[in-house]
Amino acid sequence: MESLNKFALIAPCGMNCGICRAYLRNKYKVGLKRVLVGCPGCRGTNTGKPRYCIGCKIKNCRNFLKDGAKYCFECNIFPCARVKHLDKRYRTRYFMSMIENLEYIREHGVRIFLKNEDAKWACPKCGDTICVHDGFCIGCGKKK
Repeated sequence: MESLNKFALIAPCGMNCGICRAYLRNKYKVGLKRVLVGCPGCRGTNTGKPRYCIGCKIKNCRNFLKDGAKYCFECNIFPCARVKHLDKRYRTRYFMSMIENLEYIREHGVRIFLKNEDAKWACPKCGDTICVHDGFCIGCGKKK
């Protein structure tokens, strides 16, 4: 997972944008048969972001913005209904938890979280990134 600023790839909702299909599509130019503008990550510009990205909607939440928080766990209503819904969807479909990610970041900090994410989502065959949504390495295609 390479980035000039990997910290910016951790969305307020706890999603690691560096393992997301939309971000990886941009990084590796996957799907060139269609003209694709990939996502720069939740904290990046709005160009190329999927309309369905709940993390991007959470980033613009009034409760979240009023205190200038960086992560949802800093909000007084954490976990809110949106985060719970997102967490349930990701636990069910992709076997990861946004709430667990946020609680880990709160307890250990984003640096340690990123170090663990790099190890967790690295392909054992080539070392590239495994996509959370597809379950295979974006570099060599090996299934997780």
